[in-house]
This record gives sequence, structure tokens and C-alpha cells, in this order.
Amino acid sequence: MPRLSFLVRFIAIGVLLHAYVGFRLIPELPVPAAGKWIAVLWLVLSVLFIPPGMLARRFKRQPLGDWLAWIGMLAMGFFSSLLMLTIVRDIVLASAMTVAALWANVIDLAVWRADSAAAVVVLAFVAAGVGFFNARRRARVRNVDVPIRDLPAALDGFTIVQLSDIHVGPTIKHGYVEAIVRAVNQLDADMIAITGDVVDGSVAHLAAHTAPLGTLHARHGVYLVTGNHEYYSGADEWVAEFRRIGLTVLMNQHVVIEHAGARLVLAGVTDFSGGHFDPAHRSDPAGALRGAPEDVDTRVLLAHQPRSAHAAADAGFTLQLSGHTHGGQIFPWNFLVRLQQPFTAGLDQLDGLWVYTSRGTGYWGPPKRLGAPSEITRVRLVGAS
Repeated sequence: MPRLSFLVRFIAIGVLLHAYVGFRLIPELPVPAAGKWIAVLWLVLSVLFIPPGMLARRFKRQPLGDWLAWIGMLAMGFFSSLLMLTIVRDIVLASAMTVAALWANVIDLAVWRADSAAAVVVLAFVAAGVGFFNARRRARVRNVDVPIRDLPAALDGFTIVQLSDIHVGPTIKHGYVEAIVRAVNQLDADMIAITGDVVDGSVAHLAAHTAPLGTLHARHGVYLVTGNHEYYSGADEWVAEFRRIGLTVLMNQHVVIEHAGARLVLAGVTDFSGGHFDPAHRSDPAGALRGAPEDVDTRVLLAHQPRSAHAAADAGFTLQLSGHTHGGQIFPWNFLVRLQQPFTAGLDQLDGLWVYTSRGTGYWGPPKRLGAPSEITRVRLVGAS
């Protein structure tokens, strides 16, 4: 029932937002009546297709589910730009009306309304096109140096390649994943870390598409932690599948990595919300260090959500690698991420803990990225004086 209630609210809000855009734009579009009816039809179809697109991963019939996902998510991507630009247009028009009221004949409001309505539609198409290109191209490699005090000389230059938030699902398949794997394997990493949200769907539907992850290779192995979307998709089944293809899944656990005579503790926790789905999966950064050698000061934590950072700092970690936020994925949603997470993207510090938050290697929902490029992150540990 809670999920049904959420869906009903989601659809109701979607209808209201589409109605707002329609009433604000369509009457003032400088097109013939037929063009305005086409715009009305598009808004109606958008309202009808977005909800099935959001639920497409639950469809057992394929390729029907994938087609619904593509149609619904493309419609959502375009509408999100249309909505934001319509709001901006209304703000501009309100300012123009104020100017017109103070200084008559300075502004022709009828021309402003018509031209701005057309501009919103054109710019929405441009934003959707650019965002689609950004989302569908292979993530670029982003190099990040993390300065660490008292870092053993042998670990100076130690490289961790981080993948996060790939979201294999209705619109991200085998070829997309394979391209990421090829790029990562060329980086000759000391270690590879996958920080959750690998999938959006069941093992039965997606195992063939996540299979390329099993061909990742690094000097000291490939490690993975669960994200919230693994719990939406059957976490226990996915943990078993990831282990089957050769990935080391850390669930409130640690390993000790020996590198050129030096040691590093690598720990991983279940997702911050994992305990809500299964009490046995409650995230526990301190517990992940239980039994770790006390004389090893370089301690790296893999935690899907940045908000694990407070517990990680208290537990004595040196560096936390996270994802989850997508950097906002689509401007201006990056500003809203900070309402839930302490960090949005990039390298930050909390007390003595460094936190790197990836913008994600794939995308979620609409195949669209604006102002938040996807990334394959090559983290390098460097000594700090």
C-alpha cells in the first residue's frame, strides 16, 4: 500500500506539472492551431508514458519493458527541461511586466510572451539532446589525488579506480558496461572499488548485462559494496551473483592489502539504508574494522552514501569513497542533494577524514546529464607533509 500511495501521488503531481506547463506555454506559442494541438497531445502522452517508464524494470515481458522505459525516460528527460525553463520564463515575464507597468511602451509584452514560449521549447530540445549525449557516452576518467599524512612511502602513488552508480537496467545494457570495463582495465589500477547501485532489476533479467564486470582486473582485486538500488532489486541474490563472477563483496567487513612491503586496510559497508530492508544488513563502519591491525593507519572505507562519513570519521578511517548522489545528474537538482547528503561531488574533508563522492559512472532514470558529468575515478594516494 505505501508504494501504491507513492505512485498515486507521483502521478497526480506529474499531471499538475504538465498542466502548469501546458497552460503557461501552449496558448502563447507562435504556431498555428494545429501546432498547439500537437503540443497538447505530446503533454498527454508524456503524462501517460512516464509512470510506466519508471516501473519498466518490474515488467516481466521483454523487450516491452525496455521499450516503455526508453519512451518514458526520454519523455521525462525532455519534460524536466521544459518545466525548469517554463519556471524561469515566468520569472522573467514577471520582471518584464513590472518594467512595462513602470515605463509604458518600453516592452512589447505580447512579443515577449510569444518569443519566450518558443524559446523555452527550443531550449528544452537542446538541453535534452546535450543531456542525452552526455549520459550515453562512456564516462571519462577523472584523476584525483588524495593527500594523506604519514602515508607509508610504498603506498605513495597507490591507485584505486572507483566505479559507482552504473545502474544497469532497462536503458543500460551489456555494451555500455563492456565499454566501461575496457576503459578501466587500461588504467592498470592497484585496486578497483565499486561503490554500489550497480543494478536496477533482477538477477534473472540483468545477469548477462553485468557479466563484463567479472572481467575487471587490478593488482589487488576488485571490491564491491551494496547501494540502495541493490536492495530494491534483491540484494542477497545480487551479492551471490557478484561473488559468482569473481568480485569481492564487503559487507561490514575488511581486508588487509599488502603492497610493496606496506599495508592498507580496505573496508566496506552495506548501504546506509540497508538495515531498513534486512536488519542483518545494517551499515556498520566501526564493525567493519573489527579485528583490523591497529598498527595500520591507512584505512579506506567503501560506503555507497556520503552520509556514512560521520560514522567513518568516528571509526578512524582515512578516506571514504562514495557515490549515490550522481552529482545531482541534471542541473539544478544538484542543489537539492545537499538536503539529504553532506557532500554532493568531489573531494571534501570531515575532521580527519577525506571523502570522495563520485558523480557516478552511469545514470538513473532519464538518459540525461547536465552539469554533472559521469566519471570513472582514478584516486591516487599521495603523501602530505
